[in-house]
Amino acid sequence: MSALAHAGTDNTFGSWVDQMTDWVEGSLGKGIAISFVIVGIIMGVVRQSLMAFAIGVGAALGLIYAPGIINNMFSAVL
Repeated sequence: MSALAHAGTDNTFGSWVDQMTDWVEGSLGKGIAISFVIVGIIMGVVRQSLMAFAIGVGAALGLIYAPGIINNMFSAVL
């Protein structure tokens, strides 16, 4: 049971996780987030609805905040 309590401390894929986090939190992630917002604006105009814009903004916010949330979820040690 004690191994389950420390499951988030394993560092097997640490370098891969660090690389993905750097990409998402860096200029690549910001570019993708801006693209989400632009596509949301365009789709909102095409569909004449603000929901497409809201989904684009929500996806952008999710992309920006996801690494921190996931890191906090899996780094908690009991």
